[in-house]
Amino acid sequence: MTPSSSSRDEPLVGAPVVRRGGHWWLVSGSGSLLATDPTFTGELDRFAAARAAAEREIAALAPERRRWWS
Repeated sequence: MTPSSSSRDEPLVGAPVVRRGGHWWLVSGSGSLLATDPTFTGELDRFAAARAAAEREIAALAPERRRWWS
């Protein structure tokens, strides 16, 4: 996750966590809990950054793929 994006609410798709106000929250149907363990939140940051990078790469491939299949 980039510093510029840390101010937005960002759910981590497929995981019961969301980043709000620069903090990770564990969420469930019964409420939410602030994640405070630096090792855990660091892993969430790394995973979110890797996922965002993968999504950017896929988006960059989309125009090439459309051209190839046409």
